[in-house]
Amino acid sequence: MVELTELMKNEVFMAFASYTTIILSKMMFMSTATAFFRLTRKAFANPEDCANFGKGENAKKYLRTDDKVERVRRAHLNDLENIVPFLGIGLLYSLSGPDLSTAILHFRLFVGARIYHTVAYLIPLPQPNRALAFFLGYGVTFSMAYRLLKSRLYL
Repeated sequence: MVELTELMKNEVFMAFASYTTIILSKMMFMSTATAFFRLTRKAFANPEDCANFGKGENAKKYLRTDDKVERVRRAHLNDLENIVPFLGIGLLYSLSGPDLSTAILHFRLFVGARIYHTVAYLIPLPQPNRALAFFLGYGVTFSMAYRLLKSRLYL
């Protein structure tokens, strides 16, 4: 079994931990951004969330969808669809003994692509900005999975 101190000496794992912290912090920001837009646009998804803005029929007018809220929410959902696979595959990849510079390139490209994807989604930038960022991040995760399957797993 691997000791924690030994794991902390693994430069690739520590790089993965660093970039994972950045990307998870960005994902946490997205939930805060969703809440911010819901409050400032007064567009809520649940009746109990409208209680501070009135009672009965008056509160129901805040129970609605808003384009800005939905845009942030969709960007957050896209993060969930892409970051979760990166976390699992990236962890296994980082523990498989890859070259440090190659691993850091993978991690940086993924984090950069996800941050750019969010910017392109929220501003919004014209396509293909968002699509290119999505496919770059997806390609990085696929590249790590391929390298992991090719070099370390027994199929």
